[in-house]
Amino acid sequence: MQIDQRRRRLLQAGALATLATALPGFARTPDLDATSTAEDATAGLDLRGRTIVVTGCTSGIGQETMRVLALRGAHVIGTARSPATGEAACAAVKGRATPVVLDLADFDSVVAASDTIRALDVPLDALVCNAGVVLDDLEQVRGIEKTFVVNHLGHYLLVRRLLDRVTAAPQGRVVVLGSGDERNAPPGGIQFDALSGAGWDARYAHSKLANGLFSLELSRRLAATRATSNCVSPGHTRSNILRNVGNRYRDDARSVQQGAATPCWLAASPAASGINGAFYRDFAPAPQSDAQRDTAMAARLWTVSESLVRGWLPA
Repeated sequence: MQIDQRRRRLLQAGALATLATALPGFARTPDLDATSTAEDATAGLDLRGRTIVVTGCTSGIGQETMRVLALRGAHVIGTARSPATGEAACAAVKGRATPVVLDLADFDSVVAASDTIRALDVPLDALVCNAGVVLDDLEQVRGIEKTFVVNHLGHYLLVRRLLDRVTAAPQGRVVVLGSGDERNAPPGGIQFDALSGAGWDARYAHSKLANGLFSLELSRRLAATRATSNCVSPGHTRSNILRNVGNRYRDDARSVQQGAATPCWLAASPAASGINGAFYRDFAPAPQSDAQRDTAMAARLWTVSESLVRGWLPA
């Protein structure tokens, strides 16, 4: 059965790659492709004077995103769940990096983190929603499935509390780390009537679909501003995200340097300044499921998410 599943995934990946070249507006950035690193994607950029928030800065794609953006001159605010790990990660960066404690599963922590960032009193040129978790077993936070809370709802609350700082920047950007795995979400898409997680699986895919839909609805709400919102799939990257499920990476897993490349490009490159409401992988528009393009589902997710965190939103 595992061999059959692997064969189906390989065939599906080939079909999606072929479809990508037929997408309207398809244009791959010259000299950048799936083998490019985050340093390649930001070569020649001078980000001095920019402030960028990166969630989940202690390892993997988040750590590399912070490192490279700071290397190019940005002041990076890196979030971590503990003071010690955040301080260590930021201290290892060449450039300016400031640690902020953030536990996305704890809405009070999200409020405290956003207040700390707001106290800097600077526009946010980019907010990279990178942190995430993969869980084998059903866990819940406030009665809601935990993967959905950490990967989507915590970031939704953080963005809502910092959005005016993003729109205050000359061209603020929200970059949401999604995944091609969103197409494996439960039938029907977001499980609005069963957010407890009971009765369905594919929890990670469900949360990644939520990431894509959140970014889509946010882009609609930002259309009249200078700010943008885009979702990006970093590809199957060997990081620390599978630590809770036995680090089950495929042999073709890419490096974190490659996984961080397109997120860094979307967050900082002038070539990405006019992109809004897109789903990108390897510097180009990527195929996505009908569910992730469903504007009605995206609008409903925004409304439901708002109701779930209403007590922690600004008055």
